[in-house]
Amino acid sequence: MGTEPAADPAPVASTASDREPVGGRSGRRSGADRGTLRYGWTTGACATAAATAAYTALLTGEFPDPVTITLPGGARPAFALARESLGPYSATVAVIKDAGDDPDVTHGAVVTASVRRGSPGTGVVFRAGAGVGTVTRPGLPLGVGEPAINPVPRRMMRAAVAEVAAAHGIGLEAGPGPDAVDIEIEIGVDGGAELATRTWNPRLGILGGLSILGTTGIVVPYSCSAWIDSIRRGIDVARAAGHRHVAACTGSTSEQVARERYGLPDDALLDMGDFAGAVLKYLRRHPIPRLTVVGGVGKLAKLAAGHLDLHSGRSHVDLAGLAALAGSAGAGADLQAAVLGANTALGALRVCATAGIALGDLVAADAHGTAREVLREAPVTVDVLVIDRAGTVVGYSDGTRGPGSKPD
Repeated sequence: MGTEPAADPAPVASTASDREPVGGRSGRRSGADRGTLRYGWTTGACATAAATAAYTALLTGEFPDPVTITLPGGARPAFALARESLGPYSATVAVIKDAGDDPDVTHGAVVTASVRRGSPGTGVVFRAGAGVGTVTRPGLPLGVGEPAINPVPRRMMRAAVAEVAAAHGIGLEAGPGPDAVDIEIEIGVDGGAELATRTWNPRLGILGGLSILGTTGIVVPYSCSAWIDSIRRGIDVARAAGHRHVAACTGSTSEQVARERYGLPDDALLDMGDFAGAVLKYLRRHPIPRLTVVGGVGKLAKLAAGHLDLHSGRSHVDLAGLAALAGSAGAGADLQAAVLGANTALGALRVCATAGIALGDLVAADAHGTAREVLREAPVTVDVLVIDRAGTVVGYSDGTRGPGSKPD
């Protein structure tokens, strides 16, 4: 849920000096200077830094600036404070999120933490401030009604305030640990409600703002792990809602096709983007009875060729493979040569259409085969819709019908 990379897959290479930027830095490299990429910090790390500084000020009257925190992997970054405010019963700190060189929607966002004393025995209680969402649907790792502050950032904040408390002799009678501290931590993000409209949160039933994310505290540039995590959470929400049919779509046009053709609600539509492998591998472990894969011929030609990452920078349309597919349907040498000479998969589709060869159906059939290989024995029925740029269905396969068959 949300917008920033939180863990896997493997990071783009960077130098050691790039891996630990000072919190709050906002400079970014241009596309021409991405030989080494600067790592950044998750919203969870920023919230932890802000909460640590606010709680320290509540106890001591002084704000540590910069404030240092410990991440789950042991790194200890320092964060500059952007705003601070101290009253008799609460303290508030703001930290500016630095996503490094990742194209993160929350880069530059102001993450705030307000800490106030809680009732004895309540422990650490989390609240959603302005710009942080609230969970409204089951299926997520947080209960309905909870602020969208994910489990790992919660653990980070509990550990951080326990460390501050111990350093100042607070809660020692109860023994060490986060339960020795009775405080409320309210996390907010300036403009978070608007930013959240550019994330999966509304579809996942997280309303009112962003999620506070991160499993490592570190944003790995171009790792795309937030998108992959959102796909998984989307499947979880669909399962919890009892949906027996979901559609994995490569973009907005394919989503509209799935919505109109099958009458699927928004929470049964998975914004797959380029990450076909993420959908298929998660459904293998967490099956839903029916999956429809919908996408343009270029993207699904890559899936047909066995690629699970459909991004143009990480896989390419194999025109030779498309020519061979056309040949398997009776295309002669001249037509195969014309397919090889096409600029795009859509161009190859049009070339084949002039000879009455349904290349879209052939692509759909092979994409279906790739999907079944990844799903293995999972009890998931798969069908594939190939569309053109206008959203017209130009290919279909459910694994049982030959070329030219029509979808249900």
